[in-house]
Amino acid sequence: MAIDAANAATRMRDAARGGDAAAQATLGQLYLDGHGLPRDAAEGFYWFQEAAHRGVPMAMNMVGRCHENGWGTQVDCERAVAWYRRAADHGLDWGFYNLAHAHANGRGAAHDVTRAFALFAHASSMGHARAMYFLGHYHEHGLSVLVDVARACALYEKSAELGDYRGRCAWASVLAGRGQVDDAAALLRAAIPDAPGHFLEPLAGALDASPHQALHDIATQIRASGRL
Repeated sequence: MAIDAANAATRMRDAARGGDAAAQATLGQLYLDGHGLPRDAAEGFYWFQEAAHRGVPMAMNMVGRCHENGWGTQVDCERAVAWYRRAADHGLDWGFYNLAHAHANGRGAAHDVTRAFALFAHASSMGHARAMYFLGHYHEHGLSVLVDVARACALYEKSAELGDYRGRCAWASVLAGRGQVDDAAALLRAAIPDAPGHFLEPLAGALDASPHQALHDIATQIRASGRL
């Protein structure tokens, strides 16, 4: 498998060097992830830029991500937002989603909950699973919209169906509250592999407070995973 990945990466690199914009975007991700190539964020950033300047929307989004997180370049949130806007202008759901976060957090863009809500709603309408979760959160807690728990639950359920780990955890919480503990536990187990450590730690603490032993067991599983 490692040999196949390396061979595929070599072919992708040849195509990228030949000016294939889609290959350049893919090569950027391969370098960023270290898949088939040595991990090299600076090289990934270079190829994302090449593809972005050739009009690939996902590459535009990834240039923004690199600027936001300091992957292969210095952190520059304002420049990140400019690239997210460019990706959104090209109709990319991830562009709308990341732009929503920028407004929600006030990083590189004006803090504007109403604007963030509208952008999450737009990305959600495009089928973006993570945006559905955050839109559900806004409905549940009345952020820039009247509280609508039924709408929030519907969004959490759809996000979970599409595989988002936040959506799975939120929908699991709803199901546990309804007494569907086995279904909740199954969703939580499915969410764990994709969730980062900073998300898992408070999740384990919340599960400790649950009255259900099956959910306590998942907290134990999280701590035993060594990912906290």
